[in-house]
Amino acid sequence: MSGLYLAVDGGNSKTDVVLGTADGHVLGFVRGPTSSPHTVGLTGTLRVLDDLITAVRAEAGLAPTAAIDVAAVYLAGADLPVEVERLHAAISARAWSRTTLVDNDCFALLRAGTSMPDAVAVVCGAGTNCVGRAADGRTARFVALGPISGDWGGGHDLAEHTLRLAARGEDGRGEPTTLSTAVAAHFDRPTVEQVSIGLHLGEIEPVRIRELTPLLFAAATAGDAVANGLVRRQAEEILVQHRVAAGRLGLLGVRHALVLGGGVLRARHRVLHDQVVAGAHAQAPLAEISVLDAPPAVGAALLALDELGHHPGAEERLRATMRSLVPTTAVPAVAVENVG
Repeated sequence: MSGLYLAVDGGNSKTDVVLGTADGHVLGFVRGPTSSPHTVGLTGTLRVLDDLITAVRAEAGLAPTAAIDVAAVYLAGADLPVEVERLHAAISARAWSRTTLVDNDCFALLRAGTSMPDAVAVVCGAGTNCVGRAADGRTARFVALGPISGDWGGGHDLAEHTLRLAARGEDGRGEPTTLSTAVAAHFDRPTVEQVSIGLHLGEIEPVRIRELTPLLFAAATAGDAVANGLVRRQAEEILVQHRVAAGRLGLLGVRHALVLGGGVLRARHRVLHDQVVAGAHAQAPLAEISVLDAPPAVGAALLALDELGHHPGAEERLRATMRSLVPTTAVPAVAVENVG
């Protein structure tokens, strides 16, 4: 049997684990709950991974004594160098494999999107994040700790701002907007003021605010100026992440890949997508832009294959197999995907 690897894509909502061979064959694939240490803690991360790795070995029919050569583990919540180091130490101690790779899950998404050595990925799902890599091994990343580190954007922020704009448009503090009637109707309330009161009194679950992102894009597509202003702000945030990451790596003036991932970007809302593509080409004319069409677990597996020195055709075989195991489906307008 060719060299064996484990590949883990551990997001904020789910964890995918692949067991495969260096020639691109997939022996097992399992999916479980989140393994992000920010959500379940380090002990919880190890417990989730232990259960899933046991399950994928069983699915593959792997003998208890069969050794794994590489474990490539990419997790949401592996943001700071110290967090990556702690995770690497803890995962290596489990002895799931001879060699262990650990990093943020955005790097798996980046590898899933491109094999180009110079590349940047911007993720806009529930939140946003961005990573980059250069052919010489340098990487670019942000602290990505949410508002405390300056982060803004993604489905959750867009939904919250949609509610704010709807309220202000209704009571006169802001510009009039069709978002006001849309938000009130969505919650079956006569006014946005009544929606706000319902949220305050607990009559409406706060998590339901996240349902408003599709309303924003519908209003922007219909030409609402206020909605379009918020979408433009999101586009600018995506572009500044690309510009800073590519600039740090010296890629703005050279050919490189720009991979767009996360539910908001994968939905290809025309009012957002066109601005991002045009803006990216304006600041980096040689950028080759793509929207991710493969699960990030593919990227984790490819990073394991890169470490193993995989066989010719292995990448194509792996991608084809994973496409049948985890088919690409229509992406909802409200994103709940991991952002690292």
